[in-house]
Formats: sequence, C-alpha cells, structure tokens
Amino acid sequence: MSSTHIQLKLFAALTPLSPENADRVPIEPGVSVRALLERYNIPVVKAHLIFINGVKRCLDARLNGGERVGIFPPVAGG
Repeated sequence: MSSTHIQLKLFAALTPLSPENADRVPIEPGVSVRALLERYNIPVVKAHLIFINGVKRCLDARLNGGERVGIFPPVAGG
C-alpha cells in the first residue's frame, strides 16, 4: 500500500500530544480522522472541533493526503 502525508495541528490542551512529525504525518489514503487520532493516542473525546483545509468536519471524515487537519478540544470560558 502506498503512504502519503497530512499536516496535523493540535490546539490548546491537545498541543502537547502532537506527534514529532506533525508537519508531515504519514497516512494510508482513506483513513478516518478517528483512526488517525487513535493511532497517535489522542483522546477522541477531546477532539471537539475538527477542521480539514479550513472546513469543519467530523471524526468519520476520510483523509486522502495533502490535507491540513486542525483539532481543537472543548474550550471553557466566557
């Protein structure tokens, strides 16, 4: 199987969980965001907002390579 890459950006409390290769994370085309998070031990329950190339998406969104993926945890405040 061929492997390709995405850019993964974790924000706020998730930042410390970023993989070392966050600018070039290898993926298998067709992988879901959920599977990607599980692979890197990022708690799925803390993935509150998911953006792929600036568009809000869900955990079941599929990645094909070349995407910029941003994950935000729930944020408290007011």
